Amino acid sequence: MTKSIAAFQDEYGRITGWPSDRRRAHQLAILDYLTGLFEPGRRYGEDAVMAVLRDHSTLEEPRVLLTELVDGDYLATGDGAYWRADSRPNG
Repeated sequence: MTKSIAAFQDEYGRITGWPSDRRRAHQLAILDYLTGLFEPGRRYGEDAVMAVLRDHSTLEEPRVLLTELVDGDYLATGDGAYWRADSRPNG
């Protein structure tokens, strides 16, 4: 079942809060949404990843989103770069 993330977004579509662990389905839906902001096959430096997360959230500390994306295997990392885990980076 796909959960709506609307309760965790503002009028601009930015993530405004991180659901509690009790609401894991909502957390996963937010992670799916955020993963879609990254192009398959593209490598991103940490600054670029954080810029995307800051642009699409109002969280005081968007690093929690990066941690969740990496720990949940939505983004992979290596050699100082990040990429969508469901695609191999080019170059």
